[in-house]
Amino acid sequence: MLRDTWLIFLRDMKLCLRNPTWLIIGIMQPLLYLFLFGPLMVTVVDHTPGFPSGNAWAVLTPALIVQTALFSGSFAGVGLLTEYRVGVVDRFRGTPASRSALLFGKVLAQAVQATAQSALIVLVTLLVFDLNAPAFGMLLSLAIAAVLAITLSSGSYALAMVLKSEAVFPSLMNAVLLPLLLLSGVLLPVTEQLAPGWLYNLARINPLTHVVDAERAAFRGDLSSTGLLTGSLVLLSMAGLALLWGTRTFQKENA
Repeated sequence: MLRDTWLIFLRDMKLCLRNPTWLIIGIMQPLLYLFLFGPLMVTVVDHTPGFPSGNAWAVLTPALIVQTALFSGSFAGVGLLTEYRVGVVDRFRGTPASRSALLFGKVLAQAVQATAQSALIVLVTLLVFDLNAPAFGMLLSLAIAAVLAITLSSGSYALAMVLKSEAVFPSLMNAVLLPLLLLSGVLLPVTEQLAPGWLYNLARINPLTHVVDAERAAFRGDLSSTGLLTGSLVLLSMAGLALLWGTRTFQKENA
């Protein structure tokens, strides 16, 4: 299975590098947030109580990393639906390749792409803005982004295989992702001091909120943070469930 996973990974990476349009589009949005929204955050964070520790760039940069992994992973199923329509998936069914390897190779490629995009965001913030974060914290945040991309792309591929509709899939993902994104505190942290009680409690139910908290704790280098531990456990649990769902769906749909 390892060889099949590697071959699928290489195939998807070559396709991505031949036409990096989605990679470029995916990185443009966080860069626009950095340049056009980040300077506003500096003033807001300095004069508003209730924000997480650290300066504006230590608050915004990890959130943008989560946002990048969120969108790149969640919409990975669009590419699979295109392959399904043109018959690529059917051709894979005719090969002796492991069905699980088809999923693992694809999610691994998504993880590498999301990590590369996240590393570019960190590099730009270091070179252009006043980001002050420990090296191990930034590396840890990239690892969190990679696991998040694996989680979301696995779920996205599984959902795409169930729906099999290029019209329904993007609409459903947009409907689900918008409330998750707003409640996660990516743009403005949903803390007890800033949010009304009902909104704060609603945000704590959102698993993505805990992942954002873990990312911010990693950027602060606060390895003893409860937020980092909770976020890591939540993310690993989601990754296990998503991979299990994805594996079973691929084995069933490609049998």
